[in-house]
This record gives sequence, structure tokens and C-alpha cells, in this order.
Amino acid sequence: MRRTDGFTSGASLSLMERMLRFIPICFTVFLILLPHPSLLIILVRYHLQVRNAPFSFVVHLFFTYTFTFLVFSSLFVCASRDPGAVPLGEDCAEPSEEVELRHALMTSETDDDDDSPGNWCFTCQAPKPERTHHCSQCGRCVLKMDHHCPWIGSKCVGLRTYPAFLHFLCSVCLLSLYVACISLSAFLYALNDPSSIDEYTPVHALFLSGYGFIFTLVVGPFFAYHIYLVSTNQTTIESGWSFILLRHLPPLPPSPTGQRLSNPPLEHELTHRQRILVRRAHGAIRVYDVGLRRNWAQVLGWGGKNSWIRILAYGGDGPDDGRSFPRNPRSDEMLARLATELVRIDSNPR
Repeated sequence: MRRTDGFTSGASLSLMERMLRFIPICFTVFLILLPHPSLLIILVRYHLQVRNAPFSFVVHLFFTYTFTFLVFSSLFVCASRDPGAVPLGEDCAEPSEEVELRHALMTSETDDDDDSPGNWCFTCQAPKPERTHHCSQCGRCVLKMDHHCPWIGSKCVGLRTYPAFLHFLCSVCLLSLYVACISLSAFLYALNDPSSIDEYTPVHALFLSGYGFIFTLVVGPFFAYHIYLVSTNQTTIESGWSFILLRHLPPLPPSPTGQRLSNPPLEHELTHRQRILVRRAHGAIRVYDVGLRRNWAQVLGWGGKNSWIRILAYGGDGPDDGRSFPRNPRSDEMLARLATELVRIDSNPR
């Protein structure tokens, strides 16, 4: 019998495996700290020695290390906080013998990750609340799991760590863009007046300009994608997997030719036309989208006492318990139409 708290026992991993998990986050810290020696050289030699502008020097120093502090504060929260453990004693009935037999006969890996409300994780032998997924790398279920990220200590981004992860992406973008801009300014000054500055500072400025803009171009689109996910109240899993809609379908209406599909339908049972229909519906049906303001409040948890301080410092804390979520009232009607159309196509395959 597996543990029901969803955690992988530390004894199940060798010392080498546990050490290897820290290599990506160490590399993340290295990339964050790498530009700072060159940045200090630019600030001292350009703003203090060449321009004789101590106020600009202090301002740039303040903003640079404020953004750096924000990056590390959210990274620390992501790496140290539990992403969302399924509570013990969750009020959920154990699966019936019929469901266990059905699961035993299935070969699809996705069947083990049935996150419909009130279902059961057969790997953890524990209940799975709504929007919970089982992470094979962590060996546990995670509440409102978004994805597994090796760069934050080989941990999942879930209910408790998603606000900090979003804050981390934003802080990295701000830091890299700010460093790139002040470095480009120093480099352009050196091109226009090369005799007023030493020959090494432009090299550092050119390096930081490229370094900052590359980081902005890499992390920026990823951050923009997560802004879209928060605004529509989706996770990466929900956005990228069209057939997750099947788990939210209401009971299928009776078919005049006999029911061929399971109730709810399974992905491998769908015909080509049905698959196209589900993919198109996935782009229109937002099961948990309850409006822009409520979507963001659900993730960041603003509204509490001093909540804005926590949001600015490390991303804040989501207010939800991770077991149930408000649903888009229009989605039920759209899901019912989808179920009816799936049955109609099933009855008339041509």
C-alpha cells in the first residue's frame, strides 16, 4: 500500500539522485548572479567616474538589487514551499470494485490521472480533489498542478507556489530588461565618445546588453503565456490538453443506435470527427473562467490584510483551499451541447 499523503519518501531516492535535483536550481542562481560583477563595473566606471552622476549611480543600484531581491524571494518560496498536498482524511469515497477493475484493465497512462471531482488516485491510493494531478517525477498528487519545473529545485508549480512562480517570472523579466537598458546606454555612450572611457567597460556593457535582452526574449513570452492562463483561469495542463474537457461532460444523452461511448467518454474511443469537435470546443469552453478580476484574485489572493505587501514581496498566497473551485456558469450549457453533439456524431459517423 502506498502512502496516502502523496509524498515520495526521501529514502526511496539515492543520495546522488537527490543531489542531481539541485543542479538546475544552482544553475538558475548562477545565471541570476552572473551579470552582477560586470554591472558593478559599468555603474562605477560610467556613472561615477565618467558622468560624475552619483544620484544615477544610487538609483540604478537601488532598482537593480531591488529586482534581484524580488527574484530570489519568489525563487526561495517556490523551492521551499509545498506546492499543494492533498489533505489526509479528504471526504471522498474509495473507488468501487467496478471502477478498480476498469482501471486495472486500462493501459493508457492518462487514465491514472483522472482529476474529475471526487475521483481517486490509484498511484497514491488517495482521493484527488478537483483540478488535482499526479506528478510522476515527484511521485505525488499536487493540488491545482500547473507543471513540474526542474529550475526551482525539481518541484511542481501548484496551488501554493503558482503565485510565487508568476512573481519570479515577472521579476526576472524586469531585472533582465533593466540591466539591458542601462548597459546599452553605457555602450552607446562609449561608441559616441570612446576616448572618455576605458577600453574594458564597453565590453562589459555589450555583454550585459545581449545577456539582458536574450533573457527578456526567453522568459518574456513564457511570462506573457502565464498572464493569459491566469486571465482565463487555466493551468498549463488544462490549456494544453484538449481532451480534459471530457472529464467535465455531463451524463451523455441516450443514443438511438445504442451507446458506444463510455460515460464520460474516453479519449481513445473518439472518432476523428469527434476529436476535431473536442479540440474546437476546448478553445471556447473555459470551465473555471469567472471573470478577469476574480480570476486574478483567485491566484494572488488580494483583499486580505496587507495582502499587497505579500504580493509585491513574493507573489502572495492564493485564498482557495484547492479542493473546489467556482465554475463558469455558461460552461455547463456549452458542455451539455458538446455531449449532445458527440452522441449525434457517434450515431451518424458519416
